[in-house]
Amino acid sequence: MHRRLLIVLVPLAVLLVAALGVPLGITVAEREMQETYVDRLNDVGRFASLAETALSTGRTEALHQELAHYHELYGIPVAVIDTSGTVLLGPAGAYRESARAEPALPRIVTAALAGARSEPSGEWAPWDDSALVVAEPVGRDSEVVGAVVTISDLSKTRHRILVRWAWLAGLGLLPLIALVAVAWPVSAWVLRPVRELDAASSRISRGDLTIRADAEAGPVELRRLAESFNTMMDAVENAVQRQRAFVSDASHQLRNPLTSLRLAVESLEPHLRTTGNGRQVYDIAVDELKAMQRMLNSLQASARMESIRTASPVDLDAVLATRVNRWQALTATAGQTLAVDVPPGLRLLEPPGGLGSVLDELISNALRLSGARVVEVTARVVPGGAGPGDASAAGDVVTIAVRDDGQGIDASERAQALRRFWRSPRHQNVSGTGLGLAICADLVGAAGGELRLEEGLPRPDGSGHGFAAVVALPVVPRVASPSGAPAPSQA
Repeated sequence: MHRRLLIVLVPLAVLLVAALGVPLGITVAEREMQETYVDRLNDVGRFASLAETALSTGRTEALHQELAHYHELYGIPVAVIDTSGTVLLGPAGAYRESARAEPALPRIVTAALAGARSEPSGEWAPWDDSALVVAEPVGRDSEVVGAVVTISDLSKTRHRILVRWAWLAGLGLLPLIALVAVAWPVSAWVLRPVRELDAASSRISRGDLTIRADAEAGPVELRRLAESFNTMMDAVENAVQRQRAFVSDASHQLRNPLTSLRLAVESLEPHLRTTGNGRQVYDIAVDELKAMQRMLNSLQASARMESIRTASPVDLDAVLATRVNRWQALTATAGQTLAVDVPPGLRLLEPPGGLGSVLDELISNALRLSGARVVEVTARVVPGGAGPGDASAAGDVVTIAVRDDGQGIDASERAQALRRFWRSPRHQNVSGTGLGLAICADLVGAAGGELRLEEGLPRPDGSGHGFAAVVALPVVPRVASPSGAPAPSQA
């Protein structure tokens, strides 16, 4: 934004300087040409007066010497010609040589012999190399007996014009340089609150509701905007905290009455017949009470985990060391096989609540819901932006995939599976609340990562693929210790 603002301001300043400088440059050039023309016109007027006297008296030697001296001194050939165009006085050779390169000379001479004085030349541009031809009639009206003609090289005049233009360009650059020198820090000062507000919004979008914008720097309007933003975030954070507190408190307060109700219902069992509708209704009531207890426990765990919004670095090896043995025991009990393929030394940003809790939920889903024979846990480092859905577009990410070869779910169901309380129709009779994946996705997102659902391992019967949950989290580079070895893990 800083550069874009300067890209807008600098061209406008250039246009303003050009709008003022170009007419001024044209005026300067015209004034230089006008001064040169007036100077030559005065010279030919004087020579025409002397020539009229010299031609009428026949004493032309003094005038001839003066014309030659003028040419020698200024390098401008001056000639007195008669009505037939013949050079009577002056350096005839130099005059003829200069006359060959001036196509306008015959027209100007003809007008002078007709009694008309020269008009200023319209050619003044420095890139035009034509000479200045000035002619003055000798005599008046019908008594014109000749004309005095000068052919002036304008290279020095054009050089003066270019020098003046260079000075004008230099003077025009000064305000541009001053504008850039002032606009850079001023625009940085103006836009700093905007950048900080953008950074705060980005962190808030990742789930950190404690971030606030700096309302003490920048223009008054942006300070008011930052204050309004902070007020809004205070209200949002307060509402979220009240919502979480309500869910936690309601779950906690309902637990005791629900437990009492379950005990009361279960105490009726000895009074029921072994067969009949009463036993069936009793079993349904107990199952519903157990489901409600699981729901309350999940809601309370959700509120507790979502209240933790801090992500921290962790070594994946350390997480797996505390979990793999338990996962293997669970899969062995269920008659399943667990395969773990994770390269050592991976360090990543751990979601709030712990990466182990997220992986526990994914493993539990694979064991309970898929009916799989094999559950596979793999981890890979993927360069940032290497594929669609990467958690980080700038840095590398670690993808941890939990795949199985079970039933799986189709693409339309995968698109809904991360919503809270959603459950597949085939899993309605399996214990669960539909909150696990949704909570995991929120926690992974709070760490700047992503949880996505894909096809899993091929089924043994070749009828399709199982289910896969892939967690993508940003890589945390290891900081070398002073001895050159990697610093120990802080997990």
